[in-house]
Amino acid sequence: MKLIVGNKNYSSWSLRGWLAAKQSGLHFEELTVQIFGEDWDERKNAMGEIQPSHGKVPILWDDDAVVWDSLAIMEYLADKVGRERFWPKDDAARGMARAMVAEMHSSFASLRRELPMNVRKRIELDDVSDATRHDIVRILTLWAEARARFGEGGPFLFGTFGAADIFFAPVISRFITYGIAVPGFAQAYMQAVWEHDWMQQWIAASEDEEWVIERIENVSQ
Repeated sequence: MKLIVGNKNYSSWSLRGWLAAKQSGLHFEELTVQIFGEDWDERKNAMGEIQPSHGKVPILWDDDAVVWDSLAIMEYLADKVGRERFWPKDDAARGMARAMVAEMHSSFASLRRELPMNVRKRIELDDVSDATRHDIVRILTLWAEARARFGEGGPFLFGTFGAADIFFAPVISRFITYGIAVPGFAQAYMQAVWEHDWMQQWIAASEDEEWVIERIENVSQ
């Protein structure tokens, strides 16, 4: 298998796809491309094999299968290795985990726009918009419910590391980058994800990148 990801410092969806591939336990070759550079449009048009996704990342190749979109990649891998590797066994926990992942996949547009992922940066924001504050409160509420109802088996949302943690990992990076104040339970959860071996590998690789996206670097302080 091959997995194409974008700049590790900025590409939140690439992080999700990469964590899903790591969680699968399957061997894969990783290819990193610079997205949104000056020559990005020219380069993606020249790379004919990524055209099924219109130049988006992440993309998973597995023989004849070409899968783009991080949620589709995770579900494809879960079908290959067994869904219990990603999802809780308990019906109620699994139902909530699926709903949380789906909401993360489709929602929180204000947070995404106002607080873009930038793993290397640390910014102390004076304030955020009402819409972004609403997104933050909603995320913290979801985390609190998951931890209270189903988190007894470990430090992650549903005890052990799984699909929900994969999808909220970039949010954790954003909260750390922009100094978002969170309650103690959320701090403990964020630390568990941030210190996970795979996250540490991603963080180290992001720090080694030379690519810079100025519009993200110039987010107001």
